[in-house]
Amino acid sequence: MTDAWRGVLNVLLGAFAMAIFPLAAVIFLIWEARKVMARMQDRLGPTNAGTYAGPFALFQTFADAIKILTKELIIPTGADRGVFVMAPVLMVAVAIAVWAVIPLGPTGLQVVDLDIGAFYVVAISSLAPFSMIMAGWSSRNKYAEVGAFRAVSQIVGYEIPQVLSLLIPVMLSGSLSLQSIIRAQNVPYILVAPVAALVFFLASAAEVGRLPFELAEADSEIVAGFFTEYSGMMFGAFYLGEFINNLTASVIFSVLFLGGWRGPWVDQVPLLGIVWLMLKALLVFNVLVLFWAAMPRLRIDQVLAFNWKFLVPLGLAELLTVALVDKAMVTAGVTGGIERAAGLLAANLLLGLAVAGVLSQTSRSTRQRQSFRRPPVVHP
Repeated sequence: MTDAWRGVLNVLLGAFAMAIFPLAAVIFLIWEARKVMARMQDRLGPTNAGTYAGPFALFQTFADAIKILTKELIIPTGADRGVFVMAPVLMVAVAIAVWAVIPLGPTGLQVVDLDIGAFYVVAISSLAPFSMIMAGWSSRNKYAEVGAFRAVSQIVGYEIPQVLSLLIPVMLSGSLSLQSIIRAQNVPYILVAPVAALVFFLASAAEVGRLPFELAEADSEIVAGFFTEYSGMMFGAFYLGEFINNLTASVIFSVLFLGGWRGPWVDQVPLLGIVWLMLKALLVFNVLVLFWAAMPRLRIDQVLAFNWKFLVPLGLAELLTVALVDKAMVTAGVTGGIERAAGLLAANLLLGLAVAGVLSQTSRSTRQRQSFRRPPVVHP
């Protein structure tokens, strides 16, 4: 076998392994999310309820997977069968395709290191709304269509602050390559630009539909959102894609703001990069689970207003602040890692204080207006 064919084979094997990894990780993540929520909400699991589901109920997730795979597939009368079937396939394909550029470690532990890796992540992720529209429209169900419209309006809106905050690591590292962004983080960017990290996290939570942004499903209002009419393995595909997206969002956040695979002893043992990246991603994933278990669902107008009236202006202000402060420090000759990080952190803290002051003043003005509108109380 020539070197060229050997290289192609290595890439194909790496791509296959990278595609299998998130699929296998979902089994553990579902179990872990259930455990965390059960502890928070004081729920009894299958083992404590009298049914043995293996040590720590590890077998329950496998039993649920078998149940979903063996359920009957029902396609509604009048549905567009081709589009109806392709929607969950596209959802899973998009969720897995993002992993092609995620660096699990130093050189060699990545399918492909694109020079435009960050742009690739944004471009591929933007295909997810198509699967939602396809599912809602092809079902010929009004509840599914409402869920699809909600999902698309939410995802398209929250992509804007997500991209604005993603530009901060790109600007600070001077590269769109995810590998280069990781290597540039001598100080994790969450300590350099915490406002950008907060905006990116909230936008990512909305993108993956985590509470309080779970408007696409909203089972108490629109049954189950855009996948109302799905059953069996096709419903399982949407469920699988949802958890893969949660994991992907956690990994991308870790790459952009937590230093990715960087950690102690990675230079000596490169495989440790996978461990450090997964530990950081698991930390972010658990924060999403805490949101899931503790947050109430907002109204659709509140979700969209929060995006357009708060996150988007905050993302723009953060981008301008970091760009101007960083340029001023470079002009002044401050290019050291610690000095640069300290200056940008101070600018972020000042921006955060200014935003807190504006929010406090706005809240006070709103309460005053509401008090003036109240009708007088007439006592008998």
